[in-house]
Amino acid sequence: MHPQATVDRALQLSAQGLIDREVARLTGVSIGAVQKWRTGRRRARGNRRTQTSADCPRCHERPLDEPEYAYLLGLYLGDGWLTCSRKGVFAVSIACCDAWPGLAEATKTAMSAVMPISSVFTVQRPGYTEVKSTSKHWLCLFPQHGPGKKHNRKIGLAEWQRAIVDEHPGDFARGLFHSDGWRGVNRVRARLADGDRWYEYPRYLFINKSQDILLLCGQTLDRLEVAWRFSRRNAISVARRDAVARLDEFVGPKY
Repeated sequence: MHPQATVDRALQLSAQGLIDREVARLTGVSIGAVQKWRTGRRRARGNRRTQTSADCPRCHERPLDEPEYAYLLGLYLGDGWLTCSRKGVFAVSIACCDAWPGLAEATKTAMSAVMPISSVFTVQRPGYTEVKSTSKHWLCLFPQHGPGKKHNRKIGLAEWQRAIVDEHPGDFARGLFHSDGWRGVNRVRARLADGDRWYEYPRYLFINKSQDILLLCGQTLDRLEVAWRFSRRNAISVARRDAVARLDEFVGPKY
């Protein structure tokens, strides 16, 4: 006898279009059990929700948690991607480095807030945790999806996305820096007549191959009144003491 929570989750995943084999893998039960639950030969107790267009803030006027979406959008542009199953169900995935376990938790919170009816789960990969959620409507929320790598195609924000980013630039910057960014200590050696001296200071780096995404990052830093510069072609540096302190108000180190 499986727990009712397992039955309910399997039914929800099936309703979202996942095949029985995938549902069985995600829930840890046999394919036969999934087939019985899905076909009704074993009914789940209680009510279960099925996803409709009313659960998509773009297809229907459902309120969207804009701060969490701005954060999730930043994560997606850095380390996220979409995949589509044969049944038209999209999965959004964010790669979260295992060195910062709190990042995976923050990502799961954002996904759940943006698409509450869709379950969020994780897949362990070598060196990172893939935080994942499935829905037919994730493409509605990430129109930047397309064939090939992001840095090989045009990346821009839709008008409604731009409005959210302009309203919540700190959350968007936090997502960008939590994905492809870093806050640490930079060490510089100065060669003086009486010997070498080392100076240390905190700084932020955001590294991305896409010039479009770098531009979005720079525009957001401008909106936050954070001084920045290109330290190299694919890297934005925030190193001035007042600029780092300002960005700390919105981002802070990964945890």
